[in-house]
Amino acid sequence: MAVRFGLIGCGFISRKHLQALASCKDAQLVAVSDLHEARMTETKQFYQTLSGHSDSVECFQDYKEMLTNAQMDAVIIASFSGLHARMAKDALHSHKHVVLEKPMALSIEDSDKLIALAQEQRKELMVCHQLRFRPLMQKIKQLIDEGRIGKPYLGVSSIRINRSPDYYSAAAWRGKWASDGGMLINQGIHFVDLLQWFLGDVKTVYGEIAQSSYLKETEDVAVGIIQFKNQAKGIVEANIVTKPNNLGYSLAIFGEKGTISIEGPSLNQISRWYIDGEPINNEELDLLLSDGNEQLYMYEDFIEAVARPDKHVQIDGTEGKKALEIIFAMYQSELTKQAVSFPLSSFSTTDMCRREGT
Repeated sequence: MAVRFGLIGCGFISRKHLQALASCKDAQLVAVSDLHEARMTETKQFYQTLSGHSDSVECFQDYKEMLTNAQMDAVIIASFSGLHARMAKDALHSHKHVVLEKPMALSIEDSDKLIALAQEQRKELMVCHQLRFRPLMQKIKQLIDEGRIGKPYLGVSSIRINRSPDYYSAAAWRGKWASDGGMLINQGIHFVDLLQWFLGDVKTVYGEIAQSSYLKETEDVAVGIIQFKNQAKGIVEANIVTKPNNLGYSLAIFGEKGTISIEGPSLNQISRWYIDGEPINNEELDLLLSDGNEQLYMYEDFIEAVARPDKHVQIDGTEGKKALEIIFAMYQSELTKQAVSFPLSSFSTTDMCRREGT
C-alpha cells in the first residue's frame, strides 16, 4: 500500500521532494499547504504532470487543517528554517510520520524534543541529509569503515558560493538568526554532515565567523576546526562572498593509506582517488558519479521504514542533529572565543544576537 504524503511549503526546495515522490511507486501526494494559492496550484500540477497521476490533491492554506486529514500518513516539511521544529512537532502530535528538511531545528532544545517526541509517538522522523544516499558517498563511507584508507588523519570541507543582497531581500526571514539560522546551517550543513559521517563522533570544535553585510544578521564567512574522538582533525571553511558567482564545493579525506578528494558545483568531480595497493576502477567510479538519485533513495528508505515495523530510517533525528550540533558549536565558540566540548548542553541561534555588532 502506498504511503500518502502531505507537503508543507511549496517553494523551490519542494520540487526535489516532488520529483522523488513521483518516481516512487509506493508514494502518493494527497495534500499540499502554502500561504499562497497560486503556489499550491502550481505544485499540484507539477506533481501530477511528473507522476502521471490525476488523483485529487487537496490544498490547505492552514497547515494545521491539513494535519487533520486522516488519509495522510506522512508530512514533508519544506518551509523556512525557523518553522521546521514547530511544524514537525505539530505533525508528530497529529500521528504523522515526518520528512523534515534541514535544519531540523534552530536549537538543541527543540532538536531533543523532536527526537523524544518521534520515539514517544512511534513515528518515523527523517532529516533530509540526502547526500548520504548518493552512491559515491556510500562508497567512500564503506572504504573508511572497512579501514581501507587506514587511520583517518584529516577531513576538509569547503563551501565557496555566492549569495547576493537580492537573495536576502527576496524573503523577510532570510539572514536573521531567529528565523533563518545562518549560512552554515542553510548552505553548509550537508557538507558538515558528510564530514562527520565519514570521520565519526566529535570531541571538540573551535570556530570563528565574520559578517560584513549590513543587510542581514548572519555570517558571510565561517571557519572551524574539529577534533574527532578517533584523533582525526576536521576543517570546515565556508563563505557566501565568492565572486562573481558560485565556485563550488569540495570534500577531502586524508588517511594513512589513501586520499579521496571530490569537488565541483555539486560534488560531482573526483580530483584524487588513491588507496595503497588498490588499482583505480574507473568504470565503477564513472557509474558512481553518474548516479544522482540520492533524493529518490532517501524516500525509498523512508517508505520502507514506514511500511515495516522492524525498520527505521537511516537518518533519524539523532543522526540529523549531529551536523547541526557541530555548527552550533562553531557559533558558540565564536561567542566564547574558546573551543567547545561535546555534547552541547544547550544552544539556540538566537544566542548569536548577543554577538557584538549583531
